[in-house]
Amino acid sequence: MVSRYLQGKSRVILAAGIVASIALVDWRVDAPISFGFLYLIPMLLVGAVWRRWQILGAAAVCTLLADLFDAYHFFWAVTVPQDILVFAALAGAGLFAFEIAASRQREKLHLEEVEKESAARKAAEEQLEFLIDSSPAAILTMDGEGAILRANLAAHRLLGVPAGELPGRIVHRYLPALARVPSIYQTSQTFRTGMQCRGERENREIFLANVFFSTYRTAMGPRLAALVVDASEELRDREEFGLEQMLAGSRVLVGAVSHEIRNVCGAIAVNYENLVRGGSLRGNQDFEALGSLVETLNKIASLELRQSAADSRAGGADLGEILDDLRIVLEPYCQDADIAVRWNVPESLPAVWVDRHRLLQVLLNLVKNSARALEGAVAGEKRMDIVVAAARGGVSIRVTDSGPGIASTDKLFQPFQKGADSTGLGLYISRAFVRSFRGELRHDPTVPGCSFVIELAAAGSFAGQGDHAGQHGSNSTLTAR
Repeated sequence: MVSRYLQGKSRVILAAGIVASIALVDWRVDAPISFGFLYLIPMLLVGAVWRRWQILGAAAVCTLLADLFDAYHFFWAVTVPQDILVFAALAGAGLFAFEIAASRQREKLHLEEVEKESAARKAAEEQLEFLIDSSPAAILTMDGEGAILRANLAAHRLLGVPAGELPGRIVHRYLPALARVPSIYQTSQTFRTGMQCRGERENREIFLANVFFSTYRTAMGPRLAALVVDASEELRDREEFGLEQMLAGSRVLVGAVSHEIRNVCGAIAVNYENLVRGGSLRGNQDFEALGSLVETLNKIASLELRQSAADSRAGGADLGEILDDLRIVLEPYCQDADIAVRWNVPESLPAVWVDRHRLLQVLLNLVKNSARALEGAVAGEKRMDIVVAAARGGVSIRVTDSGPGIASTDKLFQPFQKGADSTGLGLYISRAFVRSFRGELRHDPTVPGCSFVIELAAAGSFAGQGDHAGQHGSNSTLTAR
């Protein structure tokens, strides 16, 4: 600002000196010559630094000086129009210089803004290019025909292509599913979505790919951008985990069924001993064979029960995290079914002794049973309450719905019931799961609607008991009635 002010002030001083010089020359030179046209020079100087009203004032002063020292005599008919023309010329020159200076200033500011934007854009492009090149996910851009325009290093590694050789190749060779994405040539609709599909590397190796892609337009034509992640490891982990969960659930179920078989075998053994003591069937080979079969079946049931107890994976877990996982799965499902879900969960809860995946399966089974019970209800009456409370030595989870409730609870937890969905094993297996980590699942008939309560033991109550105590506890819960 200081340099601009000094530059403007020097222009005014110079213009004033020129005006004084022109007036002096015009006054001293006694010749039929008018020097008024020379006032255009100072007007151009001050026009670049003064405002409009100041320029008009300077033009009036210069017109007056030119008229005052003019060698011609004053005549109204000639002088007045001449002064008007001189004033217009001087003012026009000054205003012309003003507009040029203002336009130059605007262009200068605009150029500075463009330079700033260009620098910011260049910095953003450099950051984006670094982000793309250093990304562990494969990033590809293709034209409307599927030809790869750009690919980062992760894309070359994922597809097994040497660095720098992907551009120009057709992406459908590696990700055939992208060939089914409609081009902007075919439809005006843009796509921003993801899919899971089969991918193929350069060496024909197959892998599972998670692809997130979008279509867009550019001045050079339609484009397709895709971010590709290898999900093969995720698939293997998911399938292995599913197998482990199936085996774990099967072991718990076998243990629960073995308990029932053992009870039946015990009753048969009692009757067998009574018949042996009676002596009426002594020496009967079929009767002796029946006793051996009952004993063998009892041993098998006891063996399976011990295995299911020994394989328990329960331990201390954060109940809040488990309920968060349940909320993620449950809330979209209930929103689609117009079911209002009310959560009452304390901010702090003690760690509980559970297997988190089995407990989540139990909770999902209960809430889906409640959702089925509420299918015929009016939208405003569909309600589900999930209440968690700290109890003595543990935590209780209550799942209650506003449905019609359960008419008969005598055989509620027994398998293969008449009228039950599928095999009727849901509640039977759920209670077996809860009992496998020293908990209990029960129905509360005193609450309106249908209410189930899961009682879990605090993790601290089993601290220091060791694996032997854990196996014994699991065995005892399975045999309790």
